Amino acid sequence: MGLKIKKNDTVVVLTGKNKGKSGRVLSVHPSKEKLIIEGINVVKKHMKPNKQYSQGGIIDKESPVHISNAMLICPKCSKPTRIGNALLDEGRKARTCKKCKEVID
Repeated sequence: MGLKIKKNDTVVVLTGKNKGKSGRVLSVHPSKEKLIIEGINVVKKHMKPNKQYSQGGIIDKESPVHISNAMLICPKCSKPTRIGNALLDEGRKARTCKKCKEVID
């Protein structure tokens, strides 16, 4: 099953405490069907000092959101939209916006 949302896409959150907020997708976990979105679902995490966090302490970190709770914002018409697939002339598949019918990517 291919996911319709990819890294660096802009999405809007549909449900939960961050409903209505939008952000850029930082990473996608296809096996778990989860996304990490910049500035969304931020939690506090207690970290021991290590190479990355030399000081340690409490840090803010984005937590994953289920892919069904996010909707892609079309870069052309800038509206939240569902994604369709279209076969292009050269034979490859591409994602398309269901509202404006433009190719995304």
